[in-house]
Amino acid sequence: MTVIVPTGADNPLGGARVTGMPKASTNGVELEYETFGDPAAEPLLLIMGLGTQMTAWPDPFCGMIADAGYHVIRFDNRDSGLSTMVDAPVPDFGQLLGGDLSGVPYRMSDLASDAAGLLDVLDIPAAHVVGASMGGMIGQQMAIDHPRRVRSLCSIMSTTGARDVGQPAPEVLMLVFAPAAKTREEAIDRGQKMFETIGSPAYPTPTEALRTRIGEAYDRSYAPAGTARQLACIIASPDRTAALGSVTVPAAVVHGEADKLVDVSGGYATAAALGVTPLIIAGAGHDLPEELWETYVGAIVENARRAA
Repeated sequence: MTVIVPTGADNPLGGARVTGMPKASTNGVELEYETFGDPAAEPLLLIMGLGTQMTAWPDPFCGMIADAGYHVIRFDNRDSGLSTMVDAPVPDFGQLLGGDLSGVPYRMSDLASDAAGLLDVLDIPAAHVVGASMGGMIGQQMAIDHPRRVRSLCSIMSTTGARDVGQPAPEVLMLVFAPAAKTREEAIDRGQKMFETIGSPAYPTPTEALRTRIGEAYDRSYAPAGTARQLACIIASPDRTAALGSVTVPAAVVHGEADKLVDVSGGYATAAALGVTPLIIAGAGHDLPEELWETYVGAIVENARRAA
């Protein structure tokens, strides 16, 4: 969701991080995670998107899924939040967009293996997998690479990796490639501009609440170089369209009709690749407005129950 990245070296403030809960060591990284609900219930893994921490899955949202009978697990992807920050320089996006992938330290398959490894640490053979934005890409790749670990798949505001679908609007690209903020206040201002641009036009978040949320995320962890490496991963990873045809678990695709970060064509393409009918939400953008929590949770739970 928040995708402002540096154009050069990492911002010196990017190392500021708070102390979190115990982490899961897997696949060469440590992942910060948290759970909700009864550990004996069916596990459901929430995967968040580009430059976005696990706390972007709101606590009440996680609680709603748990109340529906699931053991909910959310975590920070590598290079975000309180999980491992990869020891690698920020990729040169000029070279990357020119086809030179040598500076990209990991691919979507690595992030999918991170998620599967978290299940290993938690002694969970398989889970319902729900991903938003880049998290949807990770979930898709997990269903492709680790099919026995996925009970059901729900891809939200995401895309297949095909270059002709799911692309950002021009005004969003300008924000995506803006230099990293140098102060907390600047980061909040930038985040506000981004969310006001990509958020749901029919369900806007009040400005004060939005700025508070962005400030809390900044205080927990601010790592623009990590976001840049994740963005490079998205660009460098191959199209998943053909491989998604092999996914046999129950699948759902949810997308906002007004999404300016991942165009709704990405949702249609994902649904077509999976052979399902997408749920397209009028007036929704690239966020999780509280007014739509019941809609999103309902789609997640309905799809998960089909796996039974």
